[in-house]
Amino acid sequence: MGCVTPIGNSVPAMWKALQETKSGIDFITHFDASGFPTKFAAEVKNYNLADYISNPDRFEFAGRNIRYAIGAAVQAVKDSGINDSTVDPRRFGVYLGAGEGQQDFNLFMSLIAEAQKNGEFDMETFTRRGLEKLNPKVEIEQEPNMPAGHLASLFNAQGPNLNCLTACAASSQAIGEASEIIRQGEADIMLSGGAHSMIHPFGVTGFNLLTALSTHNDEPQKASRPFDRDRDGFVLGEGAGILILEELEHAKKRGAPIYGEIMGYGSTADAYRITDIHPDGRGATACIKMALADASLNPTDIGYINAHGTSTAVNDKVETLAIKQALGEHAYKTPVSSTKSMMGHLIAAAGCAEAIVCLMTIKDGVIPPTINYETPDPDCDLDYVPNTPRAAKVTQALSNSFGFGGQNVSLIFSAFKG
Repeated sequence: MGCVTPIGNSVPAMWKALQETKSGIDFITHFDASGFPTKFAAEVKNYNLADYISNPDRFEFAGRNIRYAIGAAVQAVKDSGINDSTVDPRRFGVYLGAGEGQQDFNLFMSLIAEAQKNGEFDMETFTRRGLEKLNPKVEIEQEPNMPAGHLASLFNAQGPNLNCLTACAASSQAIGEASEIIRQGEADIMLSGGAHSMIHPFGVTGFNLLTALSTHNDEPQKASRPFDRDRDGFVLGEGAGILILEELEHAKKRGAPIYGEIMGYGSTADAYRITDIHPDGRGATACIKMALADASLNPTDIGYINAHGTSTAVNDKVETLAIKQALGEHAYKTPVSSTKSMMGHLIAAAGCAEAIVCLMTIKDGVIPPTINYETPDPDCDLDYVPNTPRAAKVTQALSNSFGFGGQNVSLIFSAFKG
């Protein structure tokens, strides 16, 4: 496992910060956000690509998403030990849920300004000046398929190479689909997860227009408050999470360290609206039930849920409903927490970072809390592990990722029994 997050640039650092209830949210430094309704985000801090690879100049035109993906992947590959064993590169693949890169906002807006003539937009001028000023290497690096291509090149992964971008469910979907590739016998090892950064003027503007972001500018560290009655929107984050997935016998043969098993994978669509989840939670409920069926587990087998838990009014209410509809009475006995309360919403990368949280919860027997939980909401009436970590033996953990457009993914992780 490997990660780069707003609360730590490695799995141990992230895990320690979660147990210490540290927030990674603060005022935006990537650009001047003083004129925006939301002036804060969860940025990655003190990250240097040269700490992970010897030739960082190779990626001088790459965006933050690619740089974070490389750092997380280098950690995961080293942790897995596959570099120290004989791996058939044709049986080693990559499946990411990675988002797009960052547009040069100032340059793009200057091109638009130059193309204004007598109050009209002149496409010929815009195209001509764009061809003169835009760097093609920077432009190609913005494509969401680039992180997967770079990682395949770095680690000589010649097997299946794919990327899905299903919004906030992307890296969870990638993990589920990568697991299916291994189940079907098409690969022995898959490097999977995601990377994303939307902390740029276009990203913040878009989410502000959707009224999805918190505007709690006076206390940014308290802005992400999942399931709390006074929540007012999510906090934009960035980063990467990577898992090395491996067919069991292949892993055992080479003596690989095993953190757990992927038992269940569910994927559904709300088929409702582009930016709204169905108010009855039909897609999320079906998704959780699908993951349970895939894992051949009962609701009573789930010991912890890492919620999508965005801190928006609608998501937290509907997710709570979906958990109750899927788990029945056991929902009230199951600890549920949202680590987005500390690390913000990593968008495409969120699912894998939270999968790592589930695996660490199983490994160490500690459930991370939902911080900033102060005022109960009658529509959110489950055990959200408020404000303080909790010691608990967890054998199976459920991770939910519900994306814009009604894309739902649930993953179930289990302790490895040998």
